[in-house]
Amino acid sequence: MTTLHRTTGLALLSATLLTSALAAPAALAAPPPAPTVAATAPAQVEAPVPALDWQPCGAGLEPFLCASARVPRDYDRPHGATTTIALTLLPASGDPAQRIGTLFTNPGGPGGSGVQFVQQAAPYAYHPDVLARFDVLGFDPRAVAASDPATCFRTQAEEAASPLLLQPYPITGRDEARFTLEGVALAARCQVTSPLRFATGSTANVARDMDLLRQAVGDEQLHYAGYSYGTYLGATYARLFPERVGRFLLDGTVDPVAWSGTGTGDAAPSVPLGIRIRQGFGSHETFGEFTRLCAEAGPEACPLAALGDPATVAYETFDRLATDPVEVPLPDGTTILVTQQIAVAATYQSLYSPAGWADLAGLLAALAVPEPDPATVASAATGTRSLLGARLRGEDYPSIGGALASLCVDTASNGRVDRYPRLVDAHAEAAPYFGRFRGWVGLPCEAWKIEDGDAFTGPWQQTTTSPVLVVGTRFDPATPYRQTEPYRDLFPGGHLLTLDGWGHTALGKSVCVDEHITTYLVTGEPPADGTVCAPDSAPFGATPGARSATPRIDVPPGLPLW
Repeated sequence: MTTLHRTTGLALLSATLLTSALAAPAALAAPPPAPTVAATAPAQVEAPVPALDWQPCGAGLEPFLCASARVPRDYDRPHGATTTIALTLLPASGDPAQRIGTLFTNPGGPGGSGVQFVQQAAPYAYHPDVLARFDVLGFDPRAVAASDPATCFRTQAEEAASPLLLQPYPITGRDEARFTLEGVALAARCQVTSPLRFATGSTANVARDMDLLRQAVGDEQLHYAGYSYGTYLGATYARLFPERVGRFLLDGTVDPVAWSGTGTGDAAPSVPLGIRIRQGFGSHETFGEFTRLCAEAGPEACPLAALGDPATVAYETFDRLATDPVEVPLPDGTTILVTQQIAVAATYQSLYSPAGWADLAGLLAALAVPEPDPATVASAATGTRSLLGARLRGEDYPSIGGALASLCVDTASNGRVDRYPRLVDAHAEAAPYFGRFRGWVGLPCEAWKIEDGDAFTGPWQQTTTSPVLVVGTRFDPATPYRQTEPYRDLFPGGHLLTLDGWGHTALGKSVCVDEHITTYLVTGEPPADGTVCAPDSAPFGATPGARSATPRIDVPPGLPLW
């Protein structure tokens, strides 16, 4: 499921607001000592429980029910002002007597629409046995999409024209100065436009909303499937309500210590957010697999291989586009300038889905020839799963504010935007192109003044003893695999399941993974810790060992932020 965005740089920056790493540690920063707050953690949210009036969602969405819930805007004032949460439900298809409960979901982002995820992907993403035993619930987190969204501009057109959003990252010194000023200006606009929504938009408040909704559906424990940023939400919920943790599936893990900036080393607050979360390394490593497999497949399966060594050709193309971009026509008669930044962003986003790597190779091959034909580039880009492809297809996207709403109140700032160029340069040395792309992504948060006093930033060592299933993909560009085992270690009952494959999260990429997830959700029994599964297919038509032919579904969760 990826929510696709429309516009030029906005699509590409709003798809970039997160993560990377200054160094390449083998593990997360060591968590603090066992938390002392667990003994006083509330058993559940104490606030008026909303009554959910489920109604049909309308034509084309016949299997689904829709509702909205009014929840406290500020949980310190549970009987005060409220905010609206948009909900959808796919009711359990089986015998009501065998129903286990409600499976809450979060598709990532931050800023991903849980309503869209459930309506577009849930019938295919989950095994029939899961769909028979659970109602599957999707919700747009507070300040996101249909849940009283936080916005930074009066209109979508104004947002699309924002100077900061015209390129995903700067290259030259002059560009860096302009980019920094525009990042500060964007932060100011957001805080003026939606101050109340940003002030209560923390992930901790989203977790409190989930707990209140858990009470509304009548479940004693929260059953939850979180993907990408959704694993940060899962870790937050588990710390706040350890006694309420039910069956927790956490796929594509975010390092909560680095995200919140409460660690040391590369997870310290002095390191910019875009470097702390290590996406530069994850995407560099995954791109290495893309070029390796392309070369092995040869020109017939991978057109980029016809032009030489795929990695060399791609890097030379990125370098040329920095000074000689390609102007590509759009369906509305305007054009978009495909610069190095746009090409790197499109490449990163396309790495999420290995099923689309052949299309990515076609785009890079179209850009790599000495005099690229704009129409050929446009045609090739349209087939990719990048936001450039979405722009060419004319698809829409939600506001950047939905991502910033939790991001900027959850994470520690570096405090020194003047240090960004030097730090990002060092990061780009270790992770070429992608390190620069990801290194700048948290810039608006450096000028953020609004705080949410109810945000939770650790400690992250968990106290729940419930069995938790943690899933990681070996070559994941957005949530690097090196973070998966340490994340598992935060949970006393954590069990690690690995997909020995490619792409962002394991969702829909392996029957083996799906079977283990189904067993866990239906019975509560996780697979043996350390279980490894093969993907259903390999990129470029390769057949890795005994792996089967094609994936049943290829729906990467979340916006390509996380």
